[in-house]
Amino acid sequence: MLSTMTSQNTPSAGKDAGKLVGLVLGLAAIASIMLLALGLPAVNSGANDLPLAVSGPVPAVEALTGTFEETNPGTFEVTTHTTDAAVRDAILNREAIGGIAIGAPGATGAPEITIYTASGAGTPYAGILNSIAAGMTAQGQHVTVTDLAPLTADDPSAVGLSAMGLPLIFGGMISAVALSLLFAHRNVWWQVGGSVAFSLVAGFGLTALVQFGFDSFEDAYVATSLALTLGIASISLTALGIKALLGMPGLGLAAVLMLFVSNPISGIATGPQWLPAPWGEIGQWLPIGAAGTAVRSEAFFAGGGASQAYLVLGVWIAAGVVLAALGSFRASRQAASA
Repeated sequence: MLSTMTSQNTPSAGKDAGKLVGLVLGLAAIASIMLLALGLPAVNSGANDLPLAVSGPVPAVEALTGTFEETNPGTFEVTTHTTDAAVRDAILNREAIGGIAIGAPGATGAPEITIYTASGAGTPYAGILNSIAAGMTAQGQHVTVTDLAPLTADDPSAVGLSAMGLPLIFGGMISAVALSLLFAHRNVWWQVGGSVAFSLVAGFGLTALVQFGFDSFEDAYVATSLALTLGIASISLTALGIKALLGMPGLGLAAVLMLFVSNPISGIATGPQWLPAPWGEIGQWLPIGAAGTAVRSEAFFAGGGASQAYLVLGVWIAAGVVLAALGSFRASRQAASA
């Protein structure tokens, strides 16, 4: 009898052992992929082809760009403008991370140089331009540094903005999961309505905490809150739409998309220009990157440069609603034919 039981149990134990080995190897592979997804963009980030606006006399501009190529090869992608005002406009519209305007010679015969920074675009860029200003000053040049989009005195490193990334992702995903579970007995439009309501409350609440609690922003509370609201809604509604089509596994797929694809290349902490090409640009076509750009634009640039971000967020929101509608239609047909 014992021999019979042993022979019956042995194949089952062998099968379970194979499952265990496969599970261990699979989870280890997933952990490695997670590390690569989160770590590679950060490791390869840096000052490469940063868009810089420059104006001034042609010989002076050519000399400046030549110096950059010698001392900082590949750091900047210089765009030449005709006036100082055009340089400022390029920065405020977020077409450039900063700028240099070379003016007329001063009393000593040396040109007056203005270096424009925009700390709100990302602290690394302002740091690089401030270093250039210090170097020029040390050489005896007349340099003035003007920050067109300064950070607040209470949060000079934009910690509050950087910290918004995780609540943005978590808020969008957890709302989709909670609504899917708690209102599984209702049609999908209950979940969509709940997602919109949550996004509004969370968007205004989180922005209030960052602006009035951390003092990270000074102005544009409503506009910044709406930008964050759209970001949360784009994640939540996309997840609900995928779930409506694929069932609960769809939520897992959405989580992977947001956490391990959109998040690492979002540039929410530094701005997308700091990421390696082309990932920074790709990240701007995904919800988290677009949300980060929209929030930065509203908080520090009076909405400048936010058009693409709002378009992207609108497309993801619309896609989520369309997927939810398709899932609801399919469920209705299946129920009718049952």
